[in-house]
Amino acid sequence: MNRIDIRPRYCECDPMGVAHHATFPIWFEMGRTELLRETGVSYRELEAEGVFLAVVRLDVRYKSPARYDDQLILETRLGPVGRVKIEHEYTLRRDDVVVATGRTTLACLGADGAARLLPDVLARLHD
Repeated sequence: MNRIDIRPRYCECDPMGVAHHATFPIWFEMGRTELLRETGVSYRELEAEGVFLAVVRLDVRYKSPARYDDQLILETRLGPVGRVKIEHEYTLRRDDVVVATGRTTLACLGADGAARLLPDVLARLHD
């Protein structure tokens, strides 16, 4: 599991100061990136090797508004890892209040855009 701090910026909020719903998937991507980085691998390195991870499913459950400059914590956990797909689960909190939960499924693609097996470094993450 990885934790990152997030403070909604002014540009991420609507005129009422509430974080726009489209910002949450961006925050989830930040969480995934940092979780992967903890394993010693970066998306940049994977892409340089012709390995691309495309979001094929996104589920967000909004529970409570996140507002401009709130101190939030995003927890990102690895979900099931298959031969071609990898899942992540997210919980975004403000103190003890769950602001949102989410789940993504990413498919592994080659440079040609076709599905390919996860590289060993990712396939081993579920072990």
